[in-house]
Amino acid sequence: MKRWGLFLLRVTIGWLLVLWGIDKFQNVAHGQAVAETFYFGIGTQAALLKLFGAFEILIGAMVVFGFWRKRVYPVMFAVLLVTAIGVWKSIIDPWGWFLDGSNVLFYPSAIIAAGALVLWGAMDEDRMSVDGVMAKD
Repeated sequence: MKRWGLFLLRVTIGWLLVLWGIDKFQNVAHGQAVAETFYFGIGTQAALLKLFGAFEILIGAMVVFGFWRKRVYPVMFAVLLVTAIGVWKSIIDPWGWFLDGSNVLFYPSAIIAAGALVLWGAMDEDRMSVDGVMAKD
């Protein structure tokens, strides 16, 4: 069960990064709005968004396949941690009872970051990855 759980966690978190990256190409205005709302306007330029989108697609694909995990997982975790920090109000107060600007739909950012940490910590136990298969030889 652990083998399949790690596999599904890796594929779904990696695919989420791929989708976020694609979104930066498909809907630049959305990426700009997200940067304005959650990241103090940092990275609102279309070219920068597309560059980061390409980076997210690359990192996400490497996570999906489990390739070069020792280097990719810390980067994956950093991206997801920054995302969780960006929506901190929704993690602390999901229903907005005390903090304005929170949204219960952003609470899973904490779960995703925690899942990334689990993947990183259990990397040696995930044998259904490119690195895991290569390590068997």
